[in-house]
Formats: sequence, structure tokens, C-alpha cells
Amino acid sequence: MRGPQCPEPFADGGRPLELTGFVGRTAEAAGLAAALRSARLVTVTGAGGVGKSRLAARVAADGETAHGWVELATAHDPEFVEYEVAEALGLTDHTTRAPRETVPEQLAGRPVLLVLDGFEHLVDATAELVSELLRKLPELRVLAVGRRPLGLAGERLFPLAPLGADEAVELFTDRAREQGVPVSDGPEVRELCRRLDGIPLALELAAGRLRALSPAQLLDRLDDRFRLLTGGGRDVLPRHQTLRTAIGWSHELCTPSERLLWARLTVFAGTFDLEAVEYVCSGDGLPESDVLDVLCELVAQSVITREETPAGSRYRMLDTVRAYGAGWLEATGDAARLRRRHRDWFLGLATWCEQEWFSPRQREVAARVAVELPSLRAALEFCLTQPEEAHLGQYLAGSLWFCWVGCGRLAEGRRWLERSAALESGYERSRLKALWVLGYVAVLQGDRGPAREALRACRERAERAADPLAVAYAEHRTGCLALVTDDLPRAETLLRSALARYGEIGELNSNVLMGRVELAMARAFQGDLPDAVRLCEDVRRVCEEHGERWARSYALYVLAYAAWRDGAPARARELLTDCLRNAHAFDDLLGSVLSLELLALVTAAEGDAAEAALLQGAAARSWLSVGLPLFGSAHYSAPHAQCETTAREALGDARYEECVRRGARLDREAAVGRALGRDGARPPASVPAPRGVSRWDAVRTGGGCEAGKQR
Repeated sequence: MRGPQCPEPFADGGRPLELTGFVGRTAEAAGLAAALRSARLVTVTGAGGVGKSRLAARVAADGETAHGWVELATAHDPEFVEYEVAEALGLTDHTTRAPRETVPEQLAGRPVLLVLDGFEHLVDATAELVSELLRKLPELRVLAVGRRPLGLAGERLFPLAPLGADEAVELFTDRAREQGVPVSDGPEVRELCRRLDGIPLALELAAGRLRALSPAQLLDRLDDRFRLLTGGGRDVLPRHQTLRTAIGWSHELCTPSERLLWARLTVFAGTFDLEAVEYVCSGDGLPESDVLDVLCELVAQSVITREETPAGSRYRMLDTVRAYGAGWLEATGDAARLRRRHRDWFLGLATWCEQEWFSPRQREVAARVAVELPSLRAALEFCLTQPEEAHLGQYLAGSLWFCWVGCGRLAEGRRWLERSAALESGYERSRLKALWVLGYVAVLQGDRGPAREALRACRERAERAADPLAVAYAEHRTGCLALVTDDLPRAETLLRSALARYGEIGELNSNVLMGRVELAMARAFQGDLPDAVRLCEDVRRVCEEHGERWARSYALYVLAYAAWRDGAPARARELLTDCLRNAHAFDDLLGSVLSLELLALVTAAEGDAAEAALLQGAAARSWLSVGLPLFGSAHYSAPHAQCETTAREALGDARYEECVRRGARLDREAAVGRALGRDGARPPASVPAPRGVSRWDAVRTGGGCEAGKQR
């Protein structure tokens, strides 16, 4: 970060992993934990800023059950609730089915706590989903956090009151110490805490002012604010009014620049970084050179919190504070301009990420897109609901192809791509990109009809528009469709033609390299292993020159297939281990399950039929989340069939089926760990785990078929 460092955050960010400085609430935490033991659905209710999220986070973190934290405050589309749940639980699914269908399959038999935070604006969609999940998953428990109940049968309400007098003083003095301004427990501090009704957020906002004002001065200014709102009466206000008063009072104490930045920051969804703030929020009264200093002041005043993530330092605004600032932004008449600047920033970010995907920064790109998804979704929604912005939505949805395809988000990508491709934007190039990416996604999902239709439309429109690049991509992905449907001569013809077009245009990226890999696979399936090896060794060389890891993993898969066909199982295992490690790091479920299938065959060839059967069971479970197993292709299915035949002959039908069942009980992380370590170990620590995986350590099940292994 450039320039001076902002002070460490100390306001309640409502985040499940940030529990440092937690003050009080011991009895409430014990009570909530007890409620969760006796009821499958518990909803923590209370006024904004009372500490609901932090209490839920504390109880979830202290519990022994694996949990997933779903933050719904930034979601606006009711249809996205189920996608947010799947994302938070780290459940990847590439099929065309909705998450409400796939999540129960992947969670079946597992004790899980699902925490839903900030659902009030999506209460109907949330309640419907929770009801369905609780009905289908007997071992699931749900902890909802909001200002109102879900209204479901069997729901246990847990109203959360403000802090008591002593705990309120403890919180205030604790936050004061973090500011470097220690204060003692005295009459003025106690009166201030009483006037703020013991609401944690209000207390922290007040403590954020102690660098400039004493407790007595704070109390005087707060009294002035109350008189303004109540016509001079000093009676205690309702708690929601107290919080709004505290936020409004904090807002009034801000400088004009701080108020301006506070309002403008509300265009971000989720977290944001300094560079984005400097671009989106600067100008028209706030010079870019001043943004960092103003942002630091808002952090110091607990208006903004700072957190460290794998993608670097990020900032977050509490929902209640965001709502207040959003009202001011609308009042300024500047909201539309700020949303366009927000859109422009994330269009630029997506463009940069697409370019850098073909570089040594590929994993950095994957991590960056993961944390920016809430704002990317907001930018997509803005573009696709404004007729004059439709072409930008098409461009954005298409430019994120690597996120949809390479980072395990096919289902979400399909939804955005279908919406964007259906719009007549007047900008043919943007629509063509959305069309070929839509076709690519549908191919990988095994949805052949829609894939064929999208690619046909793209090809025809591209030829009319004389767009050679779109023609090449449409032809390429049509060749990919022919490959997975076993039309190998046509696949080879189309892929060679597309690759020639790429060469004429000068196009070189991960997509082009994948075209070479797919051609190699077609050659291997037709028996020309030397040509397949030549093609993939060339892809491997280019990938290593550019630091590309994703397409390289697919080249390694083809090389491993060739090594197995050549009778070199040790070499095949070495290549597949590298392939699986990289595919798993990118959360690429397709690459992972293809590797597992071939590893099972290699394992059988090495004489360990029981382990081979177990890996087949694990792969079978993964295919449920990918789509049509092995694409329904006879060529892709041949290694699976040979492995099954070998394992059944060695084990007998009963033992084979038992090992397959045990493998099917392994979740994705456990299956990959077992395949890489052969002993159930996790992958090496240097390999980044996909999002959400750490929450599942406690629920790995399945074990092995050690009794059936050949010694």
C-alpha cells in the first residue's frame, strides 16, 4: 500500500474469521450454542449494530461442526441466494442444475452448520431455500442472522439485546485503548454508553472520535444531536433510532471530504481495495491524492474496517453504515455517475485479468476474481438492466470466461452469459464473444443442444460481420463439441482449421493452447500417440515459457494418457499428480475428475485394485457435479471401463462395489488428497486450496479399502 498506513480495524465487521477484541456476550454465546443444539433453525434477531453477526461468528467458530458463512447483504437478486450458499460452502457444480438440487446431494450425510447473514431484503427466497434444505438434509442446522425472523415452522428465535452497562463500558474503553487514547470508567463514560443504549456499533463509532474529542465533549455533541431529532426531549429513543442517531452524528462530525467518500464507497459490493477507491471515488471535490488519507480517517472512525486477504489489504463497510451513506449519495444526485465509474473500473479489471490469465500471475488472477465477485456481479447487473449498457454487459460476461471455465463457476457463468447473449446491443463483437463463451460453457456442462445452437449462431453472425476472431472461436468450440461426442474426424478438421485461423490472426492465449490439447486428444483417440505427444509437449513448452498453469494441466493429462498407453504407469502417475494438483488449485472440477479417472486406471495397472476402485467411486461422485460422466463419450470412457474390468477381476464384484461406495463417501478435498498422497493425506501446503475447503476438514468421511488392498 502506498503512503501512510491506516490504523488497524476495530469496529465490528460481522465477519466469521475476525473475532479479535471480542468483548462480553459470554452468556449470550452459551445460550445461542445451546439453542443450536436443540433446534435445527435458529434466527438471531435484533436492531442493526447490536452485534448479531459477531455473536453468530463466535458461536460458529467455537463449535465442532463444519460451517459455511453466507453473506447475503450484497446480493440483490433472489435467484442468487442458492448460488451464494453453494459458493460459501465451497461446493462446485458444473451441471445445468440449480444449486438447490446439487447442494443437498453434496451435503448428504454430513453434519453442517449453515450461517445466513443479512437476509432481510431477500427473506422470501431465503426462507424457501432454508425450508427445502432442512427437509432434504436431516443433519443440517441453520443459523440465520437478521432483523426479522424467517417465519418458518420450527424456527427458534434468539433476540439479542444491547450490551449491559458494564459490558458497554468495557467495549468502549477497549476500543479507546486500540485508538491509543485510554479512558477510565467514569460518570461521563457511563452516561455516554447509556445514551447510546449499549449498541456496540454506536459505541465503536463514538470511540473512533476520541482522538479529537474527550468523553465529555462527545456527550455534549451527542446530546445536541438527540435534541435536534426529538425537539429537545431527553428520553431514551428506540434502539433503531439510537443507532441512526449515532451514525448521523458520526456523519456530521466528518469533514466534507470524509462525508463525500463515505457516500461514494457505497457503490461497492463486498470488499474493495485502495486502487479501486482511488479510481471510482476521486474527482469532483475529492482529489485522488487525498483519497488514502480520507480513507484512513474513516477506518480510524470505525466507518470502514480493514482486513487482510490472500489478495492483499481490503476494506469493508458495515451494512447499516452503507445504507446511511447510500441515502446521501442518492441525495447528491451523483449515484448514476458513480455506478458508471464503478462499472468502468470492473470492466478494466476483467480485461486485465483476462490478459494476465495467460501469464505467471494466473493464480493471482484467480484469487483476485474470487474476492471481487460481488462487485463484478453488481457491474454485470447494472449493465444488463440498462439498455444503453447491454454491450458492456456482454463484453464483461464474455471476458470472464476464465472465471466461469477455469475457476469452477460454470453454472453462474451460464446464467450471466444467457442473459447477455439474449440482448440486442448493437455492438456485434461483444455479443459474439458472449455467444462463443456461452457455447463453450454449455459444452463443458454436457448440454449439447444449447451448445450447438449458441456456436452455430455465433459462427453465422461472425461471418456476416466479417469477424475472423469470432469465427475462429466458434469453429474451435464446435470442434471441442465434436470431440466429446466422439465425432473424431470432424473434431480434427474443425480444430485444425480454428488453429490455422488463430495463427493467421496472431492469437495466442490459454484458449488457443487448449485447442492444441483438444487436437492432441483427438489424435490420441485415433491411435496416433506420437503426434499427440508432440502437440502436448509443444503446449507444455509454451505454457512454461509464459508461466501458464491451467492449460498446461490438460496437456499433462494427454501426456499421461499416452504414457499409460505406452505401458509406462510410473510416468503416467507423475504427470497426473502434477495435473491434478494444478487443476485442484484452480478449483477446476473437470480437470480434477478427469485426472482421478485416469489415476484410478494407473493404480489398477500398478496392482492396487482396491485403491483403484475407491478412486473410481470418488470420481463418480464428482461427475454428479460436472455433468454427463466422461461426456457420454466412448473414447473418454474407455479407461474407466478398463479400470473397472481389471478391479472387478481382482476383487470380485462384492468387494469392488464396497470400495466404490467408500470412495463415493469422500468429499472432493479428501479424494484429491488421497489421490495425491495415496494415504489420505492432504495435498502439499504449497498448493492453494480452493475456496471454502478449510471449512470441510472436520467432515471428511469415507476412509479407504485398506483391507482389500493387495500387499
